Amino acid sequence: MKNPNKQLQINPNWAQLQQKLKSHGPKPPATETPATILGKRKERTDAEFDDSLSHVNPLTPVNDDCSVTDEVAMDCEMVGVSQGNKSALGRVTLVNKWGNVIYDEFVRPLEHVVDFRTQISGIRPRDLRKAKDFRIVQKRVAELIKGRILVGHALRNDLKALLLSHPKEDLRDTLEYEPFMRGKGSRRALRHLAAEFLDVQIQNGEHCPIEDARAAMVLYQKNKKAWERRVKDQIKLKQKQKKRKPKKKRKEGDDLKTDLAETAS
Repeated sequence: MKNPNKQLQINPNWAQLQQKLKSHGPKPPATETPATILGKRKERTDAEFDDSLSHVNPLTPVNDDCSVTDEVAMDCEMVGVSQGNKSALGRVTLVNKWGNVIYDEFVRPLEHVVDFRTQISGIRPRDLRKAKDFRIVQKRVAELIKGRILVGHALRNDLKALLLSHPKEDLRDTLEYEPFMRGKGSRRALRHLAAEFLDVQIQNGEHCPIEDARAAMVLYQKNKKAWERRVKDQIKLKQKQKKRKPKKKRKEGDDLKTDLAETAS
């Protein structure tokens, strides 16, 4: 009788051959390989895309449309005139709601400049040699902001420098917006608002009016719904207050004078 164990024994050479066939066996089907490669490539692309998004400057315009929109942001840089303690307009910039520049001009003040305030304004003597006359700039700015929402920071100062006015209900001033304030009406600098709400650094050295106008516009756009709701509520409240104002009571002396006048006539 044959030993059954001998039947189960495998030739060592055959075992080695099987091992080699396994290690050098057929590759996965071609249809599976691209899927795996594409999958890895997609993951890598997404990671790179997310990383690039984290470094996108929020002040960078999202398109190249330079049309004048219903909302425009303005920023001005000043120079010193008179004895240097008086401010005058040296540059004015307007951007549309996407942050694209629609107007940017250096301005020749009406008075002689004694301090260019370059460290802050960024304006140098050469910039004003061929600058436009104040009245020309004033007229153009007035045309651009008329009938539009005007966004900016400390707009009262900018409008004063331009010798212009604008309807209060159409002003969106990041300096005056209550949710941006701290404590009891504590107003904050634009660079602090940009750092906290936009995570971007501005005004590190010479100011750039384009950058400042864009920062104000982005702050407004990010809070637009709540801001506009607040403006509407304030307008409604003022209208109610006007209606509730009691008419001035006529004094008894006035009534007597009226009666005497009617009698005399």
